[in-house]
Amino acid sequence: MSAKNLDNHNRWRNKTVAFRVSPEEDEQLEIAVRLSGLTKQDYITRRLLNRDIVVQGNPRVYKALRDQLAAVLGELRRVRDGDSVDGELLDTINLIAKIMEGMKEDTNGR
Repeated sequence: MSAKNLDNHNRWRNKTVAFRVSPEEDEQLEIAVRLSGLTKQDYITRRLLNRDIVVQGNPRVYKALRDQLAAVLGELRRVRDGDSVDGELLDTINLIAKIMEGMKEDTNGR
């Protein structure tokens, strides 16, 4: 049994929610969590409750962006060589684009 935790609103988080995903869905979820800078629990909770995911730039997020962009570049090179683009790659590219657009807005607002 997991330990009880208090959330930001001083509520006990003592309920466990579990569900199964495919390996491909797990990889997409892991990418989104890494790029968000949030814990997996916070990311999933915010998405399920339809709350905004606000990415706070920090070294871990920048490293995740760098690594993911390198992976996307590798996939784009593969596509250039004649292979097809899969939906998961397009989802990852769209997620990175949204994050980068948010970073652009954040730097313009300062």
